[in-house]
Amino acid sequence: MVSVNITPIAIFSAFVLATLCITYWSSRHARDLKGFYSAGSSIKPWQNGLAITGDYLSAASFLGTVAVFYSYGLDGLLYAVGAIAGWPVVTCLIAEPLRARGRFTFSDALCHHHSSTSVRVLTAASTLCICGSYLIAQLVGAGTLIELLFHIPYRIAVPAVGVLMLCYVLFGGMVATTWVQIIKATALLAVALLMTILLLKRFGFDLRALAGEVSGGRVVAPLMSDTFSAVSLALAFAFGPAGMPHILMRFFTVSDSRKARQSLVITTILIASFQVLVIVLGSGAATLLRGSGGGIGLSGGPNMAVVHLARILGGDLLFGVVAAVTFATIVAVVAGLTLAAAAAISHDLYKHAITGGAASERSEVGVSRLAAFAIGACAIGLGFVFQHQNVGFLATLPLVIAASANFPTLLLSIYWPRLSAAGAVCGGFTGLGLSVVLMTLSPKIWVSALGHQHAPFPFEYPTLFSLGAAFAVAYLVSITDRRIHRVTHSVSQEDAAL
Repeated sequence: MVSVNITPIAIFSAFVLATLCITYWSSRHARDLKGFYSAGSSIKPWQNGLAITGDYLSAASFLGTVAVFYSYGLDGLLYAVGAIAGWPVVTCLIAEPLRARGRFTFSDALCHHHSSTSVRVLTAASTLCICGSYLIAQLVGAGTLIELLFHIPYRIAVPAVGVLMLCYVLFGGMVATTWVQIIKATALLAVALLMTILLLKRFGFDLRALAGEVSGGRVVAPLMSDTFSAVSLALAFAFGPAGMPHILMRFFTVSDSRKARQSLVITTILIASFQVLVIVLGSGAATLLRGSGGGIGLSGGPNMAVVHLARILGGDLLFGVVAAVTFATIVAVVAGLTLAAAAAISHDLYKHAITGGAASERSEVGVSRLAAFAIGACAIGLGFVFQHQNVGFLATLPLVIAASANFPTLLLSIYWPRLSAAGAVCGGFTGLGLSVVLMTLSPKIWVSALGHQHAPFPFEYPTLFSLGAAFAVAYLVSITDRRIHRVTHSVSQEDAAL
């Protein structure tokens, strides 16, 4: 007979009940457009900082990064340190200008100087690709976790998570999503700190002893097989957060640019602190789980390493708490991702590209809710395809797309006045197309996920290609476009004179 741990069930139930109550309370604030998309711009900086932290600290940050340490030893530092790298870029270069130029989505900021249907289509396409790939990572983690804890089949667990996520988005909008993120971020930071203290206590609070155990442990395979992939991954970590739609959308939940910057300062401090804790926990997983005979055949796979580490450190009670908090982490992140993707369809495509701005607020909110339902269904289907992939790797894919498609166009539109609408569109689609196609043809997807024998693209990450190409194309097209306009204008003046 299969035994079920009652502790995580009780904590799961308490979390779900509390968040559904928040959703019910928030539903009255989500009836108009501004309330649904940006919580009426009424969120305080400290609240927004916690919410952005919650958006970024996903299943990949906790499950995936510890899994990388478990499988590859101290090479996991690349993921942990990389997760911090992009936030100074967002804080210093993007936050204030974006908030000053936009209203609901980052495409509003792009269209501040380049208002065109093509720009809206670009931002909607990139948002759907980024949020879709990120949703897959979260649902894979959620399905695996529920399968491990409750012995519920993966194919039932994933749709169940999707339904819960849709409840937050469809009925609560940004207010509910924000408060779910705040609760989840606080709980995750507290649990990671508790686990770190218990782990260090086992090693006499001697970090050198812990690091020595990890460096001397067995490593399954090198994390990065080539320099190109390592540099590409570093670029994705550095510039990806500055192009993540669900992160950028949060800048509009505060009332002005200064508060957006304050939010990002709080976020950077919290994420850096969390990654320090994850480095310690990852080292502990690589040491204690292998030492306890777990080997590479860990129940639930490497993605569940941190959950098994919790059981070693604190028994069934801590095991249940960590499992429940991890589940909360996943559900909260997928809610934010779904809201951002739905906003791209309703606000950018439906309102601006299809109706030319003529759509009513009520119809736009309705389309957004229908889009959220469709996005959730697609993500559930793709979660089945990528069931056995490391969630840490899956969560780097949207960072690659964001760094390649959104970051170049957003940065140039803010700081380079000569960027034309054609340059922004061509550069953005170049980065988007190259990143998606080359990642699909890479070994991790073409071979591991899709089952082909050889990968046409030999590297794991294409950021070096796609990011550079996006900047180059945006620059060249903008320069050419302006020269054509100057020549056309001169010819028109000469004709008028004649």
